[in-house]
Amino acid sequence: MTDAEGLVRAYYDAFNALSEEGGDREGFLALLTEDVEHGISQGGSEAGRDAFGRFMAHMDRCYRERITDLVVMVDATGTRAAAEFVVHGTYIATDPGVPKGTPEAAGQTYTLPAGAFFTLRDGRVARISNHYNLGDWVRQVGGKA
Repeated sequence: MTDAEGLVRAYYDAFNALSEEGGDREGFLALLTEDVEHGISQGGSEAGRDAFGRFMAHMDRCYRERITDLVVMVDATGTRAAAEFVVHGTYIATDPGVPKGTPEAAGQTYTLPAGAFFTLRDGRVARISNHYNLGDWVRQVGGKA
């Protein structure tokens, strides 16, 4: 396993630990550069570790998610990577940012194939861009996509 692959795997291990008792938020955020660029799936983008931390706090309020079936691909330079995985989640609190027509959160579960693209710098994640099918998620939680 390369250092780049190990970093991406550590990112998802730390992500999964946040859904469990005793997850280390600071340790998770320490895997990111201070100026990390975050491309939000089917949304905007944010810059900075603090913004990413706020995004994750919002996600923790609304969702419980765990990543499985992780496959990591790394370029020859070790500065770019991609990951494909499955998200297993529960919609626990209504997210005001979801599409119109999505039902209120009531513990609905979902399983989504997803992917992410990374830029890696100095042993940290400098960019992450996540992608999944939002329409599929809306259908799984009982809405009309």
